[in-house]
Amino acid sequence: MVYVFQGDKLVSKDVPDARLDQPLDFDAIADIQDSSLVSFTVPSINNTLPPLISVVDIAPETPLPASLRALPVRQALSLVTGSASVDGQGFTGRLLRAYHVVQWRRTSIFCGTCGSRNTDALDELARLCPVCGRREYPRISPAIIILIINDNDQVLLAHNKRFTNGVYSLIAGFNEAGESLEATIVREVREEVAIEVKDIRYITSQPWPFPNSLMLGFTARHAGGTIRVDDVEIEDARWFSRDALPKLPDHGSVSRFLINQWLYRW
Repeated sequence: MVYVFQGDKLVSKDVPDARLDQPLDFDAIADIQDSSLVSFTVPSINNTLPPLISVVDIAPETPLPASLRALPVRQALSLVTGSASVDGQGFTGRLLRAYHVVQWRRTSIFCGTCGSRNTDALDELARLCPVCGRREYPRISPAIIILIINDNDQVLLAHNKRFTNGVYSLIAGFNEAGESLEATIVREVREEVAIEVKDIRYITSQPWPFPNSLMLGFTARHAGGTIRVDDVEIEDARWFSRDALPKLPDHGSVSRFLINQWLYRW
């Protein structure tokens, strides 16, 4: 079985009953005409079965046979997981690991030190420069995402300029060098909506290869201040009650998981 990616899309069978939680076999992609097609394997985590994940990367402009379709990985994830959070296990765990690695391979063709063409290391998941010996590993960027509740049991939701129109989600941001996760939360909340938080509590984490994040989910309580958006990333943010929610992020994301935990009262 093989996970097939075309740009930011997952390739699957184009039939009404096709299951997204089942990888293709190599016979299904035998008719793809792509001279730049890349095939490789990725070791599974913690000795889970199968021990190797087979992956194929085809160019975005390559025509697909009529028997296949390409669906954005984010959309595929929400269809596969339903309301569950993604914990890095099972089909979704292998899918996200494969997608993370396929994107990393696209950007690690050449050595970052001497510019020579990299090869694959034989003893671990790494790119190896045959000239200077530099090893490069898949980049993982830790990012916090925070569900903030006020004294009226309302949740703070914000619309980022990059979001689809009408979609509101949680405040999130990347951890910076030399910064604790708690400090990241305080800084990001101040920067984006100008309020203070307290009672920070870790809830869960989620691999999120869009393109290389590890999302760390927290809850906190409003400690003071009035919402004032930065108008750089966030263009609107408000307190919402359970009976008047805006359009929310898709299922399968840690943001939706945290919101659902609050929505259904934990």
